Amino acid sequence: MKVLVAEDDEKTAEFVRKGLVAEGHSVDCLSDGREALTYCLYNSCDLVILDRMLPGMDGLAVLRALRASGSQLPVIFLTALGTVEDRVDGLNAGSDDYLVKPFHFSELMARINAIIRRPNGGNEQTTLQVHDLELDLLSRTASRGGQTIELQAKEFGILEVLMRNAGRVVTKTMLLEQVWDFSFDPGTTIVETHISRLRAKIDKPFNVPLLHTTRNIGYSIHAPR
Repeated sequence: MKVLVAEDDEKTAEFVRKGLVAEGHSVDCLSDGREALTYCLYNSCDLVILDRMLPGMDGLAVLRALRASGSQLPVIFLTALGTVEDRVDGLNAGSDDYLVKPFHFSELMARINAIIRRPNGGNEQTTLQVHDLELDLLSRTASRGGQTIELQAKEFGILEVLMRNAGRVVTKTMLLEQVWDFSFDPGTTIVETHISRLRAKIDKPFNVPLLHTTRNIGYSIHAPR
């Protein structure tokens, strides 16, 4: 699942980001309200964790603008504003949940899971498919041609990034950033090693290869042409 954390307190944003990444999710962080709104309107995202007090545009205004655009993207307010009136304002503006700081990450994660379990809980697809390869983003399982494929966490992460960008080349740098959360190239063959293992699981047992390497650029996944 891809999550946007819109939070201007760096320590809180980093705490939430690390926790979500450890749970296997892809996370982007922004500290400005206007940037968060633009991101939600023009990027693929499954959930937003939104602070009320953001520079540029406060969280309540961000949410109201998002709902006015017709978006039903799930939003959880995570904020220090915790009076009854604050909660009512947040829920009436269209938030899916409201959690007050200080908070426990386990409670935040439980609220996230409760939202994504709801029927039509999000406006983004919960499964990805390329040819006969399917990825279930909620149960974090993969199958091809009806046959279950056992994937490690990083292998699943790579496959999710590739399938979200099906037909396009994804660079090694993009994979390092989105799967390993590296902002630099560690100078190892970690990506190549995991791609090799992934290819052995999703391609080798089947007749039609889906995972392709573009020399010196990156990797892509697409149906037979």
